[in-house]
Amino acid sequence: MTVRAATLADASSIAALSIEVWVGTYLRRGINAHFADFVLSEFTAARTEALLSDPAQVLLVSENVDGIDGFIRLSTGTPDPVQGACDTEIATFYVQPRHHGTGVGTRLLHAAMAQCRAQGVTSVWLATNAENAPAIAFYLRRGFVQVGQTEFRIDDQAYLNNVYTLLLP
Repeated sequence: MTVRAATLADASSIAALSIEVWVGTYLRRGINAHFADFVLSEFTAARTEALLSDPAQVLLVSENVDGIDGFIRLSTGTPDPVQGACDTEIATFYVQPRHHGTGVGTRLLHAAMAQCRAQGVTSVWLATNAENAPAIAFYLRRGFVQVGQTEFRIDDQAYLNNVYTLLLP
């Protein structure tokens, strides 16, 4: 397994992985048009290519012999919604469920934090669904601290998210 910078050639794989993780994590009781429309419009190769071309975005992928099994996206210039003190966000952090517990997420997070430190970033923030207990436990074990809450919105519906920060040594 290697962690490397994502390239434009990875766009469709990242989009497919995003759909897999998002649907598997958040749509546990069934899929309706509200969520299907969001997923199919949000997680596309074209949107991923746009992110990869944006200098404010950094995407790192975890790759095994068969392909990409996880990725992390850092976004600069996005102040945290609670304190506004930190402007580097872990905007997306997805690992295929079958690779949970294998170290993929930890390696991606370490690589992303090393990149942040190299660029002089002293803290990062992220938001995760308040009901996503496995992700919350992962972040707390790695030193993230909850600083408040915000909402993730799809159209007119809001979903409670916890906001966490991590100070980088």
